[in-house]
Amino acid sequence: SQVSFEEESQNPPAVGHWKPLMPSKGDKEEPESGCQDAGGVHEPQSMEQLNVSRLRSSSVEIREKGSEFLRDELHKAQKELKLKDKECERLSKVREQLEQELEELTASLFEEAHKMVREANTKQAAAEKQLREARGKIDMLQAEVTALKTLVITSTPSSPNRELHPQLQSPSKAGFRKGHGRNKSTSSAMVSAASQNVAPEPGSRECKEVDSILFAEFQAWKESPTLDKSCSFLDRIYREDVGPCLDFTKQELSELVRVAVEQNTLTIEPVASQTVPAGKVAAEERGGPKKCALSGLPRTCKHRIMLGDSGSYYYISPSCRARITAVCNFFTYIRYIQQGLVRQDVELMYWEVMRLRREMSLAKLGFYPSEM
Repeated sequence: SQVSFEEESQNPPAVGHWKPLMPSKGDKEEPESGCQDAGGVHEPQSMEQLNVSRLRSSSVEIREKGSEFLRDELHKAQKELKLKDKECERLSKVREQLEQELEELTASLFEEAHKMVREANTKQAAAEKQLREARGKIDMLQAEVTALKTLVITSTPSSPNRELHPQLQSPSKAGFRKGHGRNKSTSSAMVSAASQNVAPEPGSRECKEVDSILFAEFQAWKESPTLDKSCSFLDRIYREDVGPCLDFTKQELSELVRVAVEQNTLTIEPVASQTVPAGKVAAEERGGPKKCALSGLPRTCKHRIMLGDSGSYYYISPSCRARITAVCNFFTYIRYIQQGLVRQDVELMYWEVMRLRREMSLAKLGFYPSEM
């Protein structure tokens, strides 16, 4: 047996015979020596092949994982790129919108600036025009005040000025005297106020007592004089005096007369002082020398009125002329008070207003002087 074992050990095993790498538990030393003796030549080669195969499998796995990772990164980069493109598009739209809004704002600012310049130029021109008109009015008022002072100074009880007192003139001269051009000549209201300085005739004195309500209304109006008829002072006078005094039969023409009196654009002139061609009489005049345009009654009309610059004339009777004149005198006096031309005590101004109201009351009742 020993000889046979030696022979077997001298003959190497055939090439290609597979021996397990891991030894069994029972044989610990013999298989190892056998392996070392039998496969000592081919073991490095098989190990290298195994390592190469392992390296190849690991490299393939690494390549697959790397390609998968790169694909994921590529998808992420593409998504981010799309988001960036959308953001760039949105920002470009926002920029275009902002540029458009900036252009519109610039255009509107330039337009507003030009508009403000135009309005400033217009206001400056209007202010200059008002300044010129105000200076003209001041010159006219100064001339009126000078004329009134001259008339008042030249009138005394011993030698009264006949221009201040028309009742002292002869009827023939009074008939052709210039009429009541309210917007061109001095009003008889200031004339009558100035004539208060003349001493009254003996026996013509009358008792007077101030009404507390009327005086309080006048004082309140005098603190801030205005022509607005909503105040209590003028509202009462409109209701009690002005309205009834200018309430004529021809309602439409009465309203036009009232507006012209309020606006100080009414002109009264004698008929004999104006020569109108016969062809224009029918077209431009209302009423006639024998018919009153306000009352519609057949009356002898010595005067006619013109409303503003219309160029149309209306014949009026002496009674209608007295009523219109009384209202015009009242408005002229309160305008002078408003303009600060009346330098009197409040009570004296109050009594002058009451006197003018009495004239309106008498005129609306039909009383008028004979020289009308």
